[in-house]
Amino acid sequence: MAMMATTTLVFLGTIRTGSDPRADTTALAVRDGRILALGDEARSLAATADEVVDIGDGLLMAAFGDGHAHPLFGGLESFGPQIKELESVDAIVSEVGRWADAHPEAEWIVGASYDPALAPEGEFDARWLDAAVPDRPVVLRAYDYHTIWCNTEALRRAGVTETTPEPRLGWIVRRPDGSPLGTLREWHACDLVLDQVPSRSVDELVEALRRAGHAYARAGITWVQDAWVEPEMVDAYLAAARRDALAVRADLAQRADPDRWRAQLKPFAEARARVSAEGGDLLSARTVKFFSDGVIEGGTAAMLAPYLDAPHSCGMPVWEPQALAEAVRAFDAAGFRTHIHAIGDAGVRAALDAIESAVVGNPAWDRRPVITHVQLVDPADLPRFAALGVIANFEPLWAQPDPLQTELSIPRIGAHRAGLQYPMGELARDGVRLSFGSDWPVSSHIPLEGIQVAVTRRTFTGEPEAGWIPHQRLTVEQALTAATSGVAHQAGADDRLHVAPGAPADLVLLSADPRAVDPMAIRHARVLGTWLGGRPTYRAGPLRWGETGAHLSDRRAV
Repeated sequence: MAMMATTTLVFLGTIRTGSDPRADTTALAVRDGRILALGDEARSLAATADEVVDIGDGLLMAAFGDGHAHPLFGGLESFGPQIKELESVDAIVSEVGRWADAHPEAEWIVGASYDPALAPEGEFDARWLDAAVPDRPVVLRAYDYHTIWCNTEALRRAGVTETTPEPRLGWIVRRPDGSPLGTLREWHACDLVLDQVPSRSVDELVEALRRAGHAYARAGITWVQDAWVEPEMVDAYLAAARRDALAVRADLAQRADPDRWRAQLKPFAEARARVSAEGGDLLSARTVKFFSDGVIEGGTAAMLAPYLDAPHSCGMPVWEPQALAEAVRAFDAAGFRTHIHAIGDAGVRAALDAIESAVVGNPAWDRRPVITHVQLVDPADLPRFAALGVIANFEPLWAQPDPLQTELSIPRIGAHRAGLQYPMGELARDGVRLSFGSDWPVSSHIPLEGIQVAVTRRTFTGEPEAGWIPHQRLTVEQALTAATSGVAHQAGADDRLHVAPGAPADLVLLSADPRAVDPMAIRHARVLGTWLGGRPTYRAGPLRWGETGAHLSDRRAV
């Protein structure tokens, strides 16, 4: 988007600077996309400002960042059957059939993302989809994006039969007779089918980014780490930048493949240079994404001890630990920041070992390594985060006993290991930098929902009353910091760590101060406006002198 701004914009009311809980101020002025002044100096400009916004009972603060998400996938979910919020297999099948009937021209029916807890052990049968669409291929992603459910025609086109060997990285879930059930887990298994799906055009991908940016703006977000970028996605981002279709800043994390990472070193560097030259002020490509392992609910997260329901299995590491360390060290030496998906305790340990290898083996630089998700950590590994300068990126919405936990994850790992999950509080007390992400579209992109869970460790209906693993709760200030300056630190955007004169005017206006409400009501605060470099990307309604946030219309991101 063009980075033009109102000449002078003044906000009056409670403003969280983020530099210290006691450092709130009462006025802020913006000029030419940057914060011009705070406090009395800013208030003195109100009489001659081009626009004045009365915050009323609301709160102005640094805009949220999303330290781990998949914007393109999020935007693409709106293109196919709308299955994300459906609560039964029958409802999903019905929606797939409805969409297929309404789109007879579609060669493939592609949708996302279904709840894997809707079927026992997350195993879905191709015949359920056959009942709705028997003659065209259907492929649906689970909302963890590590599993797909497809119909018989999709399996046929992919050549997946009872004689298909198990891929190295992935599992074909089978019936007792050896025939494929219709559920495929992890990279190589999913790709058997996904590689057959026709590619999206650049125009479609740009439209997906436009829709994603609109959703982010309505949620108060101005920066996102796209944590899974393939080569064609780089082209889509650059096309979106040329067409003024981006409403957020983004860093593109190119995905390293364990089978061909050495061949990726040069093209990744070339893509980084191309994005720097062509992406304008909004795009960078400074990061490489690694998947250390899979997910606990699918039995593919790498564990130090076997799963209770599969005593023969410790999960599925995506990389052998030594290979991961070698690759991380090589990309680190090439000046790339490291972003490692690690869910299981063995996956986290391998990620820490890989980062330590780069820290010890390469010259010192401002590397800011990230381990994302950090679901299950062996207590012996917790001190290593601070010692290595690792940023712990959490998806805080996950830190609650929802059905994914109670029906899939906890039965697989047992009560003791379940009680070690998402150690936000402990890492914060150790001085580790925390950043928050959403993993959207895996889960909601709305930061206030995750902040509420981080503070309460309760479901939205209030369970458990004392909080789930309550000693890992954060204060509201800690959670707000993780969602703002914590993400800015991850981004390398030191000029956006705090609301201060000279900083880019990336701001969000909330209808209520999350620090002053019942913690179980934090998510009900509304985003009333979002500004990217001083330019509004979203407004819930007219924001004028004397009109308080409490009186503005309620509009939420989709």
